[in-house]
Amino acid sequence: MKHTYRFTRLLSLVFALFLGLSVASAKDFVLVIDAGHGGRDAGALGNRAKEKDINLGVALKLGRMVANNVPGVKVVYTRDKDVYLTLQERANKANRVEGDLFISIHTNSIDKKSPNRKTVAGASTWTLGLHRSKENLEVAKRENSVIYLESDFSTRYEGFDPNSTESYIIFEFMQYKHMEQSINFASDIQHEFVSVANRVDRGVRQAGFWVLAKTSMPAVLVELDFICNPTQERFLTSESGQTKMAQAIYNAFVKYKSDYDRKQNAGKSVAPATSAPAAASVPAPTSTAKADSKPVPRTTSAPVAEQDDESGVTYYKVQFMALPRKLSANSKEFKGLSPVECYKDGGMYKYTYGKSTDRNEIQKQYKKVKALFRDAFIIQFRDGKRVK
Repeated sequence: MKHTYRFTRLLSLVFALFLGLSVASAKDFVLVIDAGHGGRDAGALGNRAKEKDINLGVALKLGRMVANNVPGVKVVYTRDKDVYLTLQERANKANRVEGDLFISIHTNSIDKKSPNRKTVAGASTWTLGLHRSKENLEVAKRENSVIYLESDFSTRYEGFDPNSTESYIIFEFMQYKHMEQSINFASDIQHEFVSVANRVDRGVRQAGFWVLAKTSMPAVLVELDFICNPTQERFLTSESGQTKMAQAIYNAFVKYKSDYDRKQNAGKSVAPATSAPAAASVPAPTSTAKADSKPVPRTTSAPVAEQDDESGVTYYKVQFMALPRKLSANSKEFKGLSPVECYKDGGMYKYTYGKSTDRNEIQKQYKKVKALFRDAFIIQFRDGKRVK
């Protein structure tokens, strides 16, 4: 009887250990939150406040909301206290932890000589891209100029000079594979900034931010509002103001994570934040800015074939990339996948591999593509149109 008890207990321990290892082996979604500036880098200055402190306050509140309400997410901060980090160190940390999403939090400002310095207002969300206006370039220059605090910046940043317009040409050739996710997430953040925090909508924009260029995951940079405007400075330094800004970003993240789970067939759900007060319903101010558009370059060889599906038949395919331009059929961007098809959705060309009426068959193709493109997912077409 005693031996039977010991055997049963040993069996239970082995089962518990196996269960624990199984749970641990499931990779959490990694959210990297980057509080801009810090330490000897104060960022933009208001009458009393420093940008670095506002950024950190909102970042920590956002992280706590996610940690307390969204299961299966690991929150990683590039900094959780007042310390200085280089732009490259921030990107390196995000890549080292294999982040799934990167959010860099900043506070805006304009030149002291500007006549509307005390009245300018509004929140904006940025993704990587080539600036299409002088205003966008100036924001990128200001956020990138922190590298001047480093004695060896020219070597570390491969000759990149934040104040040289020519230096920003490099961002025209950056990898676009995360553009669709980044722009969609940025759009959701802007919607929440307006509806939850009652911010003026300055739109989704693009510019060459080093920290976004060097992170290998979907990434956005938010400018909460203008610290140079005394009214907005008071809002951003208040507990309620920072909570509303964090809540807005959190709400957008919940939507992003739900979409991510659906694409990954995870079937998980997330709860609304309980660590912050419910957002009040407020009228949305009129948008004063539009997202920048980029020209579609020409290709010099045969382009990828656009999808032409048989009417009345449902097909499954694996989508692995979305770009604002059409690639050639033998593009190196496809990492050897062939044949590749594409379809146009909005202003983006979305690339797919494989085609089958059998979901199990396309699942095999999905595993192959997933090994090359981490963000790949299965989509469904009927009558030549994607079923969403």
